[in-house]
Amino acid sequence: MSITAKLNKYKRFVAWNRPWIWLAALSLVAGTLSLSSWANSRTTPSEARREAVGRDTVPPGSVDCRKVACVALTFDGGPGKDTPRLLDILAEKQVPATFFLLGRRHIERYPDVVREIAADGHEIANHTWTHRVLTELEPEQIRWELARTQRALEKLTGQRPALMRPPQGYTDAKVSKVCAELGLAQVLWSVTAKDYATTDSRLITRRVLEQTERDGIILLHDIYPGTVPAVPAIIDELARRGFTFVTVTELLAPGAPKPGAVYKP
Repeated sequence: MSITAKLNKYKRFVAWNRPWIWLAALSLVAGTLSLSSWANSRTTPSEARREAVGRDTVPPGSVDCRKVACVALTFDGGPGKDTPRLLDILAEKQVPATFFLLGRRHIERYPDVVREIAADGHEIANHTWTHRVLTELEPEQIRWELARTQRALEKLTGQRPALMRPPQGYTDAKVSKVCAELGLAQVLWSVTAKDYATTDSRLITRRVLEQTERDGIILLHDIYPGTVPAVPAIIDELARRGFTFVTVTELLAPGAPKPGAVYKP
């Protein structure tokens, strides 16, 4: 076939399929805009506080993070064998924390520790049942991961969590929709010590201190051996720098966590 014949054949193909080509192009643009909108949909703690409607004051006894420099200590993946020691440290330092608790082999293995976390006044939150990456699942699977953990925590503590943390921080519009249906806000982080990759408590401490700023959400794991020993030094130094420790919900006040929303400093 000559070049001219090939060109004419291509022109006929384009003319015949023009409506479908335009439709595909529009779909691609819409998808790109949707992803862009999703990428920009995350809310910082300071934005949550500014956007509070009908609320001018924080709950009685809570810290007002509009007036003081706050940070939130959060612990993922527990409870574990070292969590009782962590609770002793937090009690001694009088520091509240938010615990994103994992179901299989953790909540079901340490129910008394879950009750102790709640009894000590810490914030209870959801970290799924099996730690699967939620963006790789179908909506019904996402719902199962979260709803089973919700039921287990409510049965143990009498509290139904309002917060969740997606495993590895992966979330999207599909995950957000399911979270909204279950009444769960999503919480990411601004500080990570990558404590899953080291047992060096001094390194964990240094990494946290280097990254922490006002409104920071600190991600740690009380299931790794180097983490809990690092906590006293982290607390002491951040307190010396003038930071006040709060739960994630307190960090957002007078705003309140919105189901389905994603919070990240």
